[in-house]
Amino acid sequence: MTDPYAAVQPLMAEHAEIERALADPAVHADAGRARTLGRRYAELNQVVGAYRAWQTARDDAAAAAELAELDDELAAELPALQAVAAAAAEHLRRVLVPRDPDDGRDVILEIKAGEGGEESALFAGDLLRMYLRYAERKGWSTQVLESTETDLGGYKDVQVAVKARSLNDPGEGVWAHLKYEGGVHRVQRVPVTETQGRIHTSAAGVLVFPEVDDPGEVEIDLNDLRIDVYRSSGPGGQSVNTTDSAVRITHLPTGIVVSMQNEKSQLQNKEQAMRVLRARLLAAQQEAAAAEAADLRRSQVRTVDRSERIRTYNFPENRIADHRTGYKAYNLDHVLDGDLEPVVRSAIDADEAARLAAAGA
Repeated sequence: MTDPYAAVQPLMAEHAEIERALADPAVHADAGRARTLGRRYAELNQVVGAYRAWQTARDDAAAAAELAELDDELAAELPALQAVAAAAAEHLRRVLVPRDPDDGRDVILEIKAGEGGEESALFAGDLLRMYLRYAERKGWSTQVLESTETDLGGYKDVQVAVKARSLNDPGEGVWAHLKYEGGVHRVQRVPVTETQGRIHTSAAGVLVFPEVDDPGEVEIDLNDLRIDVYRSSGPGGQSVNTTDSAVRITHLPTGIVVSMQNEKSQLQNKEQAMRVLRARLLAAQQEAAAAEAADLRRSQVRTVDRSERIRTYNFPENRIADHRTGYKAYNLDHVLDGDLEPVVRSAIDADEAARLAAAGA
């Protein structure tokens, strides 16, 4: 019987090879490599499972078709078996459509206050709370790497690492969901600083970077780094540390600057800064490669300007609206409490429809 999915065989072989590698204790001595292999193994698991399910369904339908003329019961079951085989084939076709190879990665998410002054900083704090609660609902772990708070409890900027505790399906990965959050988020509400009860509009920006599993993925020449240390400070600029524990790393070739002061140890701040720098450099490399291939992935707004918005949060109407997918709901209070999945799902579904259409073209 001709196999229309013979192209799956190399993927099956790769899956078996990675399975053997993951059984080797020596591989797990390198946590980064083990995580990279584990992510690819989880991705291939989807293909292998779908392929085997299709083979079984196809064979069952073929066997029933051969015996249907001799067995009335099998003849009655044949349409249902053929329907199962068709569904299995469609599922296999979907998992074979190339997806973002970073979907299984963890992420570093950055929220930055933009136009709107203190109100924007307070909204950045609302977004932080939303993402932390969403991560909790998804069973992900979070770690605030760096934050600059304002006097009223908002954030000028904050960086958070979001990690999946385990991953069996890359489609359920952190990047697979949070990559759509990159852009400008606009808020409409009466600010706490407003005495006339007028509705104001302000904005905060969100940047999302896939995290590097293995430091070897991104080559960084130490000669390309300028590392400055200084005394950390809190809201209003007051000193919160008597030692020079804060670290600022500048990657000279790209101009990327990362500052860390949350930890009390200069070494810990340096390690966190390098972690964020690797993520930003990986994102920059991927964007450059995509541009060269004329196949730009969904772009993230790098400038925090309220005219370039992906989503609006309207408090007076309790409304959330995503301007890319057309999603709209009147449960903003629930979304800000972490019920973000329907909003994210609208972006995932739109992206998947575009990929399937491109594959069928």
